[in-house]
Amino acid sequence: MAAAPVWSVDPRTGKQREQVAVEATAQEVEATVRAAHDARGALADRTVRAAFLRTAADKLQTAKDQLVEAADAETALGPVRLTGELARTSYQLRAFADIVDEGAFLDVVINHPDDTATPPIPDLRRYKVPLGVVAVYSASNFPFAFSVAGGDTASALAAGNPVVVKSHPDHPGLSELVAAVLRRAAAEHGIPESVLGLVHGFEAGIELIKHPLVAAAGFTGSIRGGRALFDAAAARPVPIPFHGELGSLNPVVVTEAAAAERAEAIGTGLAGSMTLGVGQFCVKPGLVLVPSGAAGDGLVKSLTDAVSDTDAGVLLDHRMRDNFIAGVAERARLADVETPVTPGSGGDHTVSAGFLTVPADKLAAEGEHDLLLEECFGPVTVVARYDDDAQARAVLSRLPGNLTATVHLSTEETEGKGRGMEILAELTPLAGRVLVNGWPTGVAVAAAQHHGGPYPATTSTSTSVGGTAIERWMRPVVYQTTPEALLPVELRDDNPLGLPRRFNGQLER
Repeated sequence: MAAAPVWSVDPRTGKQREQVAVEATAQEVEATVRAAHDARGALADRTVRAAFLRTAADKLQTAKDQLVEAADAETALGPVRLTGELARTSYQLRAFADIVDEGAFLDVVINHPDDTATPPIPDLRRYKVPLGVVAVYSASNFPFAFSVAGGDTASALAAGNPVVVKSHPDHPGLSELVAAVLRRAAAEHGIPESVLGLVHGFEAGIELIKHPLVAAAGFTGSIRGGRALFDAAAARPVPIPFHGELGSLNPVVVTEAAAAERAEAIGTGLAGSMTLGVGQFCVKPGLVLVPSGAAGDGLVKSLTDAVSDTDAGVLLDHRMRDNFIAGVAERARLADVETPVTPGSGGDHTVSAGFLTVPADKLAAEGEHDLLLEECFGPVTVVARYDDDAQARAVLSRLPGNLTATVHLSTEETEGKGRGMEILAELTPLAGRVLVNGWPTGVAVAAAQHHGGPYPATTSTSTSVGGTAIERWMRPVVYQTTPEALLPVELRDDNPLGLPRRFNGQLER
């Protein structure tokens, strides 16, 4: 039987643009993984690895016009958004190159023998080594930053691991182009091009997670799809780490004092955040707790005005469009749910933004309104009107894990007056990033960033954005009473590489 074709599709029309590949067979996945595994030694030299990452960043920028045009044709995200995302992706590759050069990620710790300790300490030398081939499952909504050259790939390569990417069906043509750029960058530094593999197709994704030479996996996508892969990773004869970002409601709490102080600004800001990228951000605020009464009414009016002025937009594919229209209709039919601005179809290929309101007491206990506590991908949010702090706490207590949680406080509350500290304490167990007087859309690439959260936001405690994302793809190993001549160079007393390390209890830099 002939292999199934992989088509590039225009989301603005739903029509096929061109065939860019065919779905990989099990034999092709086997060959791709094995070739990546065989290339792992070429990444052993940190200097070469860092240079490869920088060259990849440079080449992505050189090919910017072609890549942005291809990305827009397959995602309809627009040249401005995509140009910025590509710049972010290149920056991230360079940032990981800097991390590789510095060497602190190796976490070198050396203990000389100490017979006076109880029990006695032998000579111990510890650092981290790469895991092996990493499978990366691309996301639909960030065709650069969470796809072939995105954070999972960049951090895995930085750690010294080859990568095999399962492309996302929403941008297969772009995936091929980006993979080619990374392979050219590898070749310039004598690294086999197979260090970055690419496969297409649903079945290929299943074969990839099951392959015995795959040592870890990273995923960004739906709860259903991510959980299936997570379970498959755990069910292998040799289970592997699976770092999945699955779904997030990203709750927001607006205090009564904050609503009274700046209702218009909060409403406008919320509208901008929930409709950014046509509501296709994993950190879109999907549930907003707003006080009942005049102050909250003012916020809802501001939100209504701002969302009403939002143009209809194109989602990443027509399946998502259908799911969005059906999802908001099902939610709107629930008792006591109102739609000040009705979300739904904006035309044959577009969707219109909107939001729902519901009394918070409908969410405080299990019932039919639990659907409102599930993420709905697209430009919609749920505004829950609460009567008192106890009611707001009851809703928060029912939420699963999230990537972000936000609180909007008044000026006095930010100075330590009122419930500000208590609300932060209530939000902290819910999310990996807690914001005050801001909006969660936009995830900075920075050393202190954490993009993760309690399940189902992610399946691990790690981050997929920021420098510490590299830790997902390494494991510690310790050498005991090993002669100096046999030690990895990173663990020798004279520290010829000048690595940051902890030496006999003292931190050296």
